[in-house]
Amino acid sequence: MSKTPLVSPGAMRLRARQIGQVTPADSPPPPPRSLMSDISWRFRRNRNAMFGLVTLAVLFLLVLVGPLVHGQPIDAVDLTQRAKAPSLAHPMGTDVIGQDLLARVLVGGRVSLAVGVIAALIALTIGTAVGAAAGFRGGTIDMILMRITDLFFSLPTLPLLLLVIFAFREPLRALIGGQLGTFVMIVAVIGGLRWMPIARLVRAMFLTIKELEYMQACRCIGVPWPRQVIRHMLPNALGPIVVATTLGVAAAILTESTLSFLGLGFPPDVPTWGRLLNEARDRIDVAPHLALFPGVMIFLTVLSINFIGDGLDHALDPRRSR
Repeated sequence: MSKTPLVSPGAMRLRARQIGQVTPADSPPPPPRSLMSDISWRFRRNRNAMFGLVTLAVLFLLVLVGPLVHGQPIDAVDLTQRAKAPSLAHPMGTDVIGQDLLARVLVGGRVSLAVGVIAALIALTIGTAVGAAAGFRGGTIDMILMRITDLFFSLPTLPLLLLVIFAFREPLRALIGGQLGTFVMIVAVIGGLRWMPIARLVRAMFLTIKELEYMQACRCIGVPWPRQVIRHMLPNALGPIVVATTLGVAAAILTESTLSFLGLGFPPDVPTWGRLLNEARDRIDVAPHLALFPGVMIFLTVLSINFIGDGLDHALDPRRSR
């Protein structure tokens, strides 16, 4: 009898690959996910974060495209349709002088969202610069910058906002222009008084990162300090900074709404959400829709941004990676 020749397992696997018969055990493992894909995967699994992202995207789309589709001017007065309830002609009803409320809510949303985003970016810029300088340099610079931060923290925010706006509103309007001057003043004041939490957060992150092994190696080989900050330290502190900035947008929108509600925000011809609430407060018993729709827009915007911030906090946390 002839004996069957022995074939090694390696030769069998090679033959299987040659003829296209690759078993699951021999198939290569899937490539590991990158950092960004891992963050995106964790963010998408957060239902609240996805709800907030979709809601905020719809709100942005409405305020950007809605006035063009709706076609109603915000200053068209119809005294025969004063304070009417929602109808097919006016989906959100009309105000006390017959203006279409939907058109005013959509146009006012542009201003409110722009104030929130720009004021948050101003706070991000100032807070990151102050916190990075304090955390990286340390010593006397850290002490001076943190005492300045504590001083701003001790100031009452709302009374100071009212005082600054009341004092500089008219000079800025005369220097820059009516609505533009008011916009610049409001975003500068809100952003200039909300950078302190970001500064403390960035300082704490830099103090931790500065003592890690790779930063000690950077200092040993003589890496210039701007490269240490921009290339190595700031990217590793980016997660908490993004979360704090996201939540700062919601706080800035609420602050602008409070100022407009108190009558010290934008002029009456700019229908921000806070201004619309201010106009509705005396007629909420007879026409509740005047306060309902602007209030719902503020509520949905702030809720969505908070959900997104919470989702980013979970997604950017390296301890939650798979």
